[in-house]
Amino acid sequence: MWWDERVSARFRRNLQPTLTYWSVFFSFGLCIAFLGPTLLDLRCQTQSSLSQITWVFFSQQFCLLLGSCLGGVFKRTLSQSLFALFASSLAISLVFAIIPLCHNVVVLAVVMAVAGLAMGCIDTISNMQLVKIYQKDSAIFLQALHFFVGFGALLSPLIADPFLSDTNCILSNTTANASSNLPHIRKSLVPHHPGNLSHYDLPMKGMVVTHVSYAFWIMALINLPVPIAVFFLLYKERMVPCCNSSSYPLLSADELAMETRPAEKDDLSTTVQRPQTARAGHDDLFSCCQSKNFRGASYTYFAVHITGALVLFMTDGIVGEYSGFIYSYAVEEPLSVVHKVAGYLPSLFWGFITLGRLISIPVSYRMKPATMVFINVVGVLVTFLLLLIFSYSVVFLFVGTACLGLFLSSTFPSMLAYTEDILQYKGCATTVLVTGAGIGEMVLQLLVGSIIHDQGSYSFLVCGMIFGGLAFTFYAFLLFFHRMYPKPSSDMDAASPDKPAVMEDTGLYQR
Repeated sequence: MWWDERVSARFRRNLQPTLTYWSVFFSFGLCIAFLGPTLLDLRCQTQSSLSQITWVFFSQQFCLLLGSCLGGVFKRTLSQSLFALFASSLAISLVFAIIPLCHNVVVLAVVMAVAGLAMGCIDTISNMQLVKIYQKDSAIFLQALHFFVGFGALLSPLIADPFLSDTNCILSNTTANASSNLPHIRKSLVPHHPGNLSHYDLPMKGMVVTHVSYAFWIMALINLPVPIAVFFLLYKERMVPCCNSSSYPLLSADELAMETRPAEKDDLSTTVQRPQTARAGHDDLFSCCQSKNFRGASYTYFAVHITGALVLFMTDGIVGEYSGFIYSYAVEEPLSVVHKVAGYLPSLFWGFITLGRLISIPVSYRMKPATMVFINVVGVLVTFLLLLIFSYSVVFLFVGTACLGLFLSSTFPSMLAYTEDILQYKGCATTVLVTGAGIGEMVLQLLVGSIIHDQGSYSFLVCGMIFGGLAFTFYAFLLFFHRMYPKPSSDMDAASPDKPAVMEDTGLYQR
């Protein structure tokens, strides 16, 4: 195997929970990508206007952000985390099954809000649990985790595609007039920004003819094994209510200390202290903001959290705005790409994101997370610069889209592993970074949509260049604060004044 025996042994020891967290993230990916391709059919199902149905996007994204903030609430014990994942993954299957029954746009928005909350909890908890299990070795497993979300995001549009309407799915007198524009409208829709599509005459009344319900029922069945897998993990850990036996953490504190510090000889007192510090940090966003957690912390403690979140605010924002607007940019002047050809660009982008995450799994074992993030942000900046220089080349637009997908693919898991390593897994990095990434994906998409509407399609690449430059700048600040951050001493790791969360938090990682 391409990794050493210590990492391999830890993976074998935690095989079931690791596979379970990966499968839950597949569920996350399955749910995050289906809405765009199916939105026009859902508009027919709810007999709503184009501007009304795009609010369903906003409902999902806003609640995903809220769920990410609240996900850390369930981290106090393994039991709480697994029950939250079970409820969230089961909710996603139920959402898929219920969507075909939603014939009102408000009801559909509420259902998608529930899905967003479930996705936010999955996002935060799965990242937290893998970081807790593998700590300094977590980069490899985080890369694999985010590969599965990319795989799910690729699969759901493929499932939906055979069931999408080729003509207007509401039969009326204006059907023929609007049907020829459906592929263009479908690829141009982005969250809560219908842009200049309002001039298309799409009927709201008439006979509804759509078969998209079958796609959602298929996705509900495909996702059903995920909550079953979480339930089996709960059963194995003896956390099912009918099993009254005591539960055990997935990895005991003593084993974790030995595996992460194999060369050190700890005395008995240090070993005894480990269970008390095993769950330090990783609270929900609101618990992280409590003043007691900041007592005695240096300014670098805050700076690492803030700069790390700002890097992901920019990079995840670029993912959202590029995937949302690359089609619209390609079909406009000066490129004027044929609609059908331009439709391949978002798929190319997401395909190379997924491929990049797969490649990053072995690469992350040989390369430090800090180095990977540096390559990523520089690559993003250079790619946007070249896209601006060769802005009249259709060929380079496809090449640049593929390169951008590769560079952005491993940024989030590498950044999370790097930031947690700086903070010695005792800050609130996971919650803060997940929240920052979610805000960036939502805010930058809305911002870029407004700028393109006012300034034209060329501003799309200019915005990407600016965001890439800001991501590089924030990362440079993070490297500076890393050098300034106090190094933990080997004999007083738990008593460092720069890690107040450890001093204040003495609860066991228990049921």
